[in-house]
Amino acid sequence: MKITKIETIALADRLYIRVYTDEGITGLGMCGYAGATGSLIKQHETYLVGKDPLEIERHWQVLYRYRFFRGGPIMMNALSAIDIALWDIAGKHYGVPVHRLLGGPVREKVRVYAHIYHFNPPEYLAEHAAMMVKEGITAVRWEPYAYDFQNMRFSRLVQTVVDQVEAVREAVGDDVDICLDFHGKNTLWDAVAMMRAVEKYRPFFIEDPILPENIDQMADIAARTHLPIATGERLYTIYDFMQLLSRKAVHMVRPDILYVGGFTGMKKIAAMAEACYVGVVPHQQPITSVHVDAAIYNFTLQENAIHPVIGTDEGLPLLTGLPEMDGGYILVPDKPGHGLALNDDAVKEFPNLTRPKRRFPAPPSRTPHVGRLLYRDDGSFAEW
Repeated sequence: MKITKIETIALADRLYIRVYTDEGITGLGMCGYAGATGSLIKQHETYLVGKDPLEIERHWQVLYRYRFFRGGPIMMNALSAIDIALWDIAGKHYGVPVHRLLGGPVREKVRVYAHIYHFNPPEYLAEHAAMMVKEGITAVRWEPYAYDFQNMRFSRLVQTVVDQVEAVREAVGDDVDICLDFHGKNTLWDAVAMMRAVEKYRPFFIEDPILPENIDQMADIAARTHLPIATGERLYTIYDFMQLLSRKAVHMVRPDILYVGGFTGMKKIAAMAEACYVGVVPHQQPITSVHVDAAIYNFTLQENAIHPVIGTDEGLPLLTGLPEMDGGYILVPDKPGHGLALNDDAVKEFPNLTRPKRRFPAPPSRTPHVGRLLYRDDGSFAEW
């Protein structure tokens, strides 16, 4: 079997690829940064055409190493999309799901956490969290901040966090895990103060208490608290994660399968973490990450934010073959490959597709600046 061509399909900021073979088997890959990544994938195509798609590790190493400059979001996005597509081809070729090729499942279902809408009053967060628990969710996560948080004085900022965490804990009880995402907004001293203030509510992890760029600072925070630290969604290579692990800066790593080199890169990161007794809490992408989650011993929790799954109210999904949910769990897929397929009819209608309707009433005070430029009252830029 030989690769014959690669098709790229850019949909907003998401890129999908199809890798074709001369035996009629096609693999679907996906990643972000559509424009720049698509150009790089077309360059990789010159190497891949004519090659055996089942030699996945060989191609992974070549595509990672043949350029002088390595790593980073664009390079690793391109590698991830290709790797995901090649594993899809391999699974279809052998007639088994990807997790079987990764060693086979060690669990039948994958526990997820649900998002509750942050930047809202404590009572709203509590109500939303309670609703998710009624649906079977056993862990919730949010950013414990309020609108205009960047202009709050220190004491008010810490109290805002405490008020939200207290309200959610009272709403969900002790049988549900609370996960807090500080999203890299804080200085070291802000983060430590917040963590100490919420200790009694027993959060399952604190995600990105500071930005992950300075691993020594992250290790400093880890040494100042007994709460678990989770980070890694903005890291890209096994070498980035090695620094986290070797400096004892993390208790749960958060690789994103679209940024760390696909199934191949994610499995390597999980193996390093296992050797350090560190858990794996994959960032987003549960529809593909579920195969790694199923096949690794140190899987801990899966983020359940399926951003690319959009469609119309009439039921025209962009992706088909999505894994099934069972309350607060994703059932391990049993279809060959990763099981996903791009719906060509939906692709044609893409500009008209929308996110699924909210299952909970729209937030009363959702801040409009999340993910956009954010400034403090003195005019300086603030992390969002």
